[in-house]
Amino acid sequence: MSKNNDKTTNENKDSTVPSLAADWRQLVQRLLKAEMSKRGTKYQDLSDRLSNIGIHQSADNLRNKVNKGIMGADLLLQIMYVLNMRKIERDDIIEIFTDLGSPLE
Repeated sequence: MSKNNDKTTNENKDSTVPSLAADWRQLVQRLLKAEMSKRGTKYQDLSDRLSNIGIHQSADNLRNKVNKGIMGADLLLQIMYVLNMRKIERDDIIEIFTDLGSPLE
């Protein structure tokens, strides 16, 4: 009988994972788009800046990755570097999740 309860619990946990993962991807998307907008940076500009540090990504490829919010941690850090982002505040992350309707706290 406990096996059925465990299975139900695991199914419930699994059903929440995709939306949470999607929320994190949307967080990445919003953060990067906001930083690019603040700096007036277009995707071609971003591609050129990355090329200057030896990272070759086409503007279309970057657009797709940012719009999906899916990229490797290395590329995220490289983008933050070329955009001269100082830091990501914890409160900003909490605020974005709240705006998405998925408060972390």
